[in-house]
Amino acid sequence: MARFIDKLPFLEGPDSPDDAFNNGRGRVRGPSLGELFKLVGDTRATADDKSDNPALPPAAYSVDLSDSEVSHPVPFVLSFSNLTYSVKTKRHKSSHLATNSDLVLMDQNSGSRTKTLLDSISGEARDGEILAVLGASGSGKSTLIDALANRIAKGSLKGSRTLNGEPLESRLLKAISAYVMQDDLLFPMLTVEETLSFSAEFRLPRTLSASKKKARVQALIDQLGLRNAANTIIGDEGHRGVSGGERRRVSIGTDIIHDPILLFLDEPTSGLDSTSAFMVVKVLRRIALSGSVVIMSIHQPSYRILGLLDRLLFLSRGQTVYSGTPSMLPHYFAQFGHPMPENENRAEFALDVIRELESSPTGSKPLVDFHRTWCLLNPSTNRSLTQSPTSLSLKDAISSSISRGKLVSGTDGPAANDSSTMPTYANPFWVEMGVLTKRSFKNTSRTPELFIIRLFAVLVTGTILGTVFWKLDDSPKGVEERLGFFAFAMSTMYYVCADALPVFINERFIFLRETAYNAYRCSSYVLSNTIVSLPPLVVLSIAFACTTFFSVGLAGGLEGFIFYVLMILASFWSGSGFVTFLSGVIPHVMIAYVVVVAILAYFLLFAGFFINRDRIPNYWIWFHYLSLVKYPYEGVLQNEFGRTGECFIRGSQIFDNSPLGAMPHEMKEKVLSAISGALGVKITDQTCVTTGRGVLNQVAVTQMGKWDCLLVAVAWGFLFRILFYFSLLLGGKNKRR
Repeated sequence: MARFIDKLPFLEGPDSPDDAFNNGRGRVRGPSLGELFKLVGDTRATADDKSDNPALPPAAYSVDLSDSEVSHPVPFVLSFSNLTYSVKTKRHKSSHLATNSDLVLMDQNSGSRTKTLLDSISGEARDGEILAVLGASGSGKSTLIDALANRIAKGSLKGSRTLNGEPLESRLLKAISAYVMQDDLLFPMLTVEETLSFSAEFRLPRTLSASKKKARVQALIDQLGLRNAANTIIGDEGHRGVSGGERRRVSIGTDIIHDPILLFLDEPTSGLDSTSAFMVVKVLRRIALSGSVVIMSIHQPSYRILGLLDRLLFLSRGQTVYSGTPSMLPHYFAQFGHPMPENENRAEFALDVIRELESSPTGSKPLVDFHRTWCLLNPSTNRSLTQSPTSLSLKDAISSSISRGKLVSGTDGPAANDSSTMPTYANPFWVEMGVLTKRSFKNTSRTPELFIIRLFAVLVTGTILGTVFWKLDDSPKGVEERLGFFAFAMSTMYYVCADALPVFINERFIFLRETAYNAYRCSSYVLSNTIVSLPPLVVLSIAFACTTFFSVGLAGGLEGFIFYVLMILASFWSGSGFVTFLSGVIPHVMIAYVVVVAILAYFLLFAGFFINRDRIPNYWIWFHYLSLVKYPYEGVLQNEFGRTGECFIRGSQIFDNSPLGAMPHEMKEKVLSAISGALGVKITDQTCVTTGRGVLNQVAVTQMGKWDCLLVAVAWGFLFRILFYFSLLLGGKNKRR
């Protein structure tokens, strides 16, 4: 299979931008990845077919990939007209009045101003071509890409977007498109091949066999030029991995694994050297020639990159200043009065002229007006004014594209050929959860030092507590020390859970990127996150229990030890759920740490240790029942003091922890005798004055049994994970407002 893929001319690609990729417009359309994918097929099935049919001609196993002109059977045309997007910003006292070039409207009533980021942008992009959006920083490049990719909230964006003349619905757009963010959001400890394989598991339907998915990944690795880095980890600041250009190509690969019809990219060459940037755009050229509509923003393309681009759209402060082919740039600026030198980089020259105009008092308005006049006088250069060559409806075009192997994620079932019934997700819920769990385990297993540090911290804390509270007795002082140990131990469980804060915050943008185009469901991610977090909590609970239960001398035997382990596990469970929920609500690590520490301090204050429940003011009692520390604390107290037959204060021990404790023993006996006479009950040194139940009454731990406390602590964990799900559901739209 690998030898077959390596011999495919299409995957080798051209050697220079002057070959079939050049902008001479005599493009050669290679077969799509989906077509190659269908031809590769299932190797096992092919082998079986050949063995069963020895007379089967060799032509059934080959494909003609010669560089011959192939006409577009099903062209896709993405048109956008009068796209306008404005945002409201606060007016600062020190701000100056807007210049004539600023698209700002002042609202005198509210004290705010409306800034127009896109102002009536129109254009067109076709399959087989790359449309590049250019402009200086702040010109609206990324905003336009977001507008076309439906990443701006409905109602905020005005204008129309159509595909083959039909309105582009959000649900359909998610199924047939992909969006590549400017930042490379990847799991650092996965290899290139593993990253693409997991993406294939998400985006390709369950009906495809494992061998076909593997073949798809291998073909994509070759197309992206990542064969030499296939087994290298992505890497991060602490682990050496692939290069910057390779990371960018992997990011693109994760989003095009299902061979989308529409591909949007936000500055894919940002931060790369010229060679790496050229390689990335060369890959995008191959993707376009496979039958995709590629729209990208780019800051300042080099001469070689410019040779790979088909259409250019220059923006200046949200307005169009040029729309056409790279070859028309010299003629355009010559007529504007800025002739272009022969050996000048056309894109750089155009950007320099635009920047010079923007710094002038009139801004870029003269060039905007000239562009409008140019489009009216030269309608053939502006595709938005000409009729599209598409003859098929959108439904028929998508159906035909799928039948050719394009849009692999849409091939799940016979109804996939109908764009209106295209499945929202490629796989069912349980498949997504399994893949997410497998990916998380594999990623975390390659950084065992993180868990080892957590385990070490728990063992050190348990050892310190075990030695400080070594073998506590049943005296009144021992009772007080037990109460202090339980309060500190149970609150420690929650503070240890604070290390889970960066886990989701670091994965947040990966989650947003993958769920934005329906790679998997939010519910699948939440359940997978829960499954992955549980085994380490079990190990930590057993480790802490073993280092403290016997050294402190807690009661209850085997049954008491098992409950103690379960209560510690429930504390870890509810604490990690609470911290995970906050990480979904607060996206900043330092702010989240401050909030977690503060809230946990309040939980400990109202848990019932520092002040008994019956002493808490009525206007604060509600916080007592919301305290996560309350239920584990009361549960272990019930486990320790709730048994019958246990005595903790006998006879003269009632004088301990009081000024009378310094009296001689003979004097204590006389006082006990006097008390006995007054009460009519004989009290000796062996008389049990306070049982375990009496201790619980003194600290007002009487409302719930230990198993009830355990169930409530577990329920808190489930509740916070449900809240975490809703926080992702509501906060994961990843759209501009």
